[in-house]
Amino acid sequence: MNLNLHFDKGTILIYGVEEGQLSQLDGVVWDERTLCYRTPAADYRQLVTTLREQKISFQDHARKFSAETFPLKKKITPRSFQQEAAEVWMSEQRGVVSLPTGAGKTILAVMLIEKTGRPTLIHVPTIDLMRQWKEVLSEYFDTPIGLLGGGINDIQAITVATYDSALIHVTHQGNQFGLLIFDECHHLPGEQYQFTALGSIAPFRLGLTATPERSDGKEALLYELCGPLCYEIHIDELSGRTLAPYVVETIEVEMLPDDREQYEIARERYINFLRKARVSFNHPNGWSIFLRRTSESPEGREAFKAYLLQKKLSQASGAKIDRLWELIQLHQGDRMLVFTQDNEMAYRIGRIFLLPVLTHHTKLPEREAFLKAFRTGEYPILVTSKVLNEGVDVPDANVGVIVSGSGSIREHVQRLGRILRARPGKQAMLYELVSENTGELFTNQRRRKHRAYEGTAVLPNQSGQNYSEIN
Repeated sequence: MNLNLHFDKGTILIYGVEEGQLSQLDGVVWDERTLCYRTPAADYRQLVTTLREQKISFQDHARKFSAETFPLKKKITPRSFQQEAAEVWMSEQRGVVSLPTGAGKTILAVMLIEKTGRPTLIHVPTIDLMRQWKEVLSEYFDTPIGLLGGGINDIQAITVATYDSALIHVTHQGNQFGLLIFDECHHLPGEQYQFTALGSIAPFRLGLTATPERSDGKEALLYELCGPLCYEIHIDELSGRTLAPYVVETIEVEMLPDDREQYEIARERYINFLRKARVSFNHPNGWSIFLRRTSESPEGREAFKAYLLQKKLSQASGAKIDRLWELIQLHQGDRMLVFTQDNEMAYRIGRIFLLPVLTHHTKLPEREAFLKAFRTGEYPILVTSKVLNEGVDVPDANVGVIVSGSGSIREHVQRLGRILRARPGKQAMLYELVSENTGELFTNQRRRKHRAYEGTAVLPNQSGQNYSEIN
């Protein structure tokens, strides 16, 4: 009996297997319900390769795509690193490419779609990015560009989908594409999103990101789902060439007396609880242990409130507002992006200085209007919480101010990338405001170990003396 492959709800059913034929393949298991062997759809490439190497004849009913041609409407002259990345990826047609924000990841994807010649599904984290990808793809390809997300269900040979929508449809459309592209692929190892890769048979896979590292250490799962890190180039390597030269400067801000007093009280309560409960954040599960312990007693719950209060006071210190005003005055005539950790602080800054604010709550028409006004110079400053970290094509800015942020190195590198679009004579400046003698300063020190921040200067304080180098 001939061996047969069938696609079934994100898996491959294998009928007609003789004893020992697939013994060396991991993931192939006997399914009592269907009385056949079954394996995740993502193993399709390995399965087919093994069958061909062993010269085992089979009928492939799983694959519902074939080779196609996607001629370009206009010529692409790639930068040297884009060409290198394309050549390395094409050698295996699998893998992750890490390029800084603004270095042309989308154009690289266009090149590889044309070279691979397979129906392609592009995964993106937001609807904004979905529409931006469609605009670029329509610029280079004559073929219709499909969309999957935001209430649109239009599947074409080249389709852009949000991760959420792709997840919903992968069980019945996971055999229709030969190439998967994962933009901002550091999202892929997430508990749910990984199934967009596991449930597809696509043999060719491209991951795109500025920073593949994850705080949970699941990069290994990313490489398993998408292919290994095959090409990487960093912001500092492109500074002054493809990207604008830049300086990152940290400003330590002395908290207002009332803020400082509240901070110290809350901080002491929080630290005392950590000591009493013997919680250490050096432990891999330190944060989970802390959350569990705080839920076990009234004292713990008060400690958690104290933790939130001291964090809020350091991130949203009134003194930061004053220092931000100084930077706004210093950079009159520049295009400035102001980043905050939360919406509350973003809206507060917007009210005080009468500035436009972009958050995830900003409606699409209003967002587009703000970005257009920023592009023309009508609004020289935009304030945002996290919506501009990724997923929005930001018009040219040369100054960034991080009023507050998370401990994520990725977030800060992404924010830096938002001001690095090159133009003649441009010098980009990124300021980070941190409250003096707080936990925020320690977080800043850890982030600055990333190579993107090496060798950058530190602004003088109000007394005119230089702060110590944080690196």
